[in-house]
Amino acid sequence: MPGIVGLITSKPRDLAERELNRMVEALRHESFYVSGTHTNADLGVYVGWVARRGSFADGMPLRNERGDVCLTFSGEDFPEPGAVANLKQRGHAINAEGPSYLVHVYEDDPAFPASLNGSFHGLLTDRTRGSSVLFNDRYGMNRIYYHEARDAFYFAAESKAILAVRPELRRMDARGMGEFVACGCVLGNRTLFEGIRVLPQASAWVFRNAVLEDRRTYFHPREWEQQETLEQEPYYERLRDVFSSNLPRYFNGGERVGLSLTAGLDTRMIMAWHKPRYGSLPCYSFGGMFRDSQDVLVARRVARACGQPHQVISVGTDFLSRFPHYAERTVHLTDGCVSVNHSPDLSVNERAAEIAPVRMTGNYGGEVLRHVRAFKPVQPVTDLFCPEFLPQIAAANETYHQLLQGHPLSFAVFRQAPWHHYGLLALERTQLSLRSPYLDNDFVRTVFRAPSSAMADSEVSRRLIADGDPKLAKIRTDRTPIAGQDGWRTRAVRNFLDFTVKAEYACDYGMPQWAARVDRALAPLRPERIFLGRHKFYHFRVWYRDQLSTYLREMLLDPQTLSRPYLQRAGVERIVGGHLKGTSNYTLAIHSVLTLELIHRLFVDS
Repeated sequence: MPGIVGLITSKPRDLAERELNRMVEALRHESFYVSGTHTNADLGVYVGWVARRGSFADGMPLRNERGDVCLTFSGEDFPEPGAVANLKQRGHAINAEGPSYLVHVYEDDPAFPASLNGSFHGLLTDRTRGSSVLFNDRYGMNRIYYHEARDAFYFAAESKAILAVRPELRRMDARGMGEFVACGCVLGNRTLFEGIRVLPQASAWVFRNAVLEDRRTYFHPREWEQQETLEQEPYYERLRDVFSSNLPRYFNGGERVGLSLTAGLDTRMIMAWHKPRYGSLPCYSFGGMFRDSQDVLVARRVARACGQPHQVISVGTDFLSRFPHYAERTVHLTDGCVSVNHSPDLSVNERAAEIAPVRMTGNYGGEVLRHVRAFKPVQPVTDLFCPEFLPQIAAANETYHQLLQGHPLSFAVFRQAPWHHYGLLALERTQLSLRSPYLDNDFVRTVFRAPSSAMADSEVSRRLIADGDPKLAKIRTDRTPIAGQDGWRTRAVRNFLDFTVKAEYACDYGMPQWAARVDRALAPLRPERIFLGRHKFYHFRVWYRDQLSTYLREMLLDPQTLSRPYLQRAGVERIVGGHLKGTSNYTLAIHSVLTLELIHRLFVDS
């Protein structure tokens, strides 16, 4: 995804610049990207950037009037109203729009970048102080990979940029692989590659004379954890005021914004308080190939009630015909941080970018407001992985449960978001800018003051919707009928929606093995089609079995795949054969094995 790359070194300038150019080229994935480089040989700093043309970070680097401070920035900042005007009043030269004010925030704020609000990373050089600072946001959502070599410190928004100049790092990390298989992501600040780490959240690492001098952290979660808890009503009033007053800044800027509208509560809260002019906010939902899902049906009603256009971006036969392309590209763009089952997300976001280059979402709303836990370890299929690799999977389970200790909101925003959610976020950001008001600093800080009763259900979210736009509170969600109503019809709707969610899960990747055999016996009747598509827009169990069977057979039964030291050949042949026959369901195992194989072919074998 767009971001910065570079090295800090005392190497000869010509050698360092050659490496820098190779790193920049490794991130140039799309024709609508712009890029550039900046060198400060006196400080040993060689930095490059890739940005989406027209985005907030287009136009790097930023310099102050004297030219002694230079900032290369990627991501977005959502400042308080009046913050930029205050900098102008202090005499700073600032453009009407864009990020030019950021370099002056550094000049006026000794705690920089603590006052920034958004998802970002950057490198700042100060010739007067003879130092440079590598930093990221307090959640670590704009990831920076790094490698500490004897002759240089390498950093990059994607690990492939480091691999491009340090090929000796093309080795899989066993612990990272175990965590990926068990949890779907690598935990902590590790990666899938030996010798490459992730910059910790809220970092501001200081370099001097091309040497890392101080691994400084500008924020710690305990600052928010130790706030005084509010009572229910004062908490709600404070949360409502913060959400309603801060939301407008997420629609600012010169780029067109579109809303990926769902049937849930979190995008509806945005609609309730944003109150866009009639027809000014393009809305869209992601749909499947069998029927209009609940997301589509309900989102269409919400958009109509707000007077906004709505369209459906569907995943169908065109995607399936190009699945090998999307699967490989998904793994490549994210450095293997997301499995192939998210390849449909790449397809729909390509088309969403044609509607608007900025995508507003309700991402992280459930995690922040309701402490939704989005992932947990899973047990591997028996005899699929070699016995020598199984301890790494078991260790991942232990690590996960250790990470659960402490404040549940800290787990959600400082662990789950930057580790589990990062892969999909990185994939989507290759095509457009993603925004969510639910990781706003003031908003999250306020939720840390919530009484435990406020986190028990969705009542706070529903109340916020009703206070913002009462008519939206009268539209049901994908799981529940209209709030405040009761009676046999309401209970029947609730029970039906709950049943369809469970039935679709059972007909898709969650189908038990005995049910797969029954489903196979009834194959001519296609019984799964009754439930598929009611809530999800992709259906890999039947896709693997039917349309993608040839690709799976070619990839997973290839001698190159079967020779991987962590796999058991007989186990792979068993799960592929059983799934393709339709007598078994190994969807999740196939996700893991196929993704790992693509990681090997794209990053290790090459």
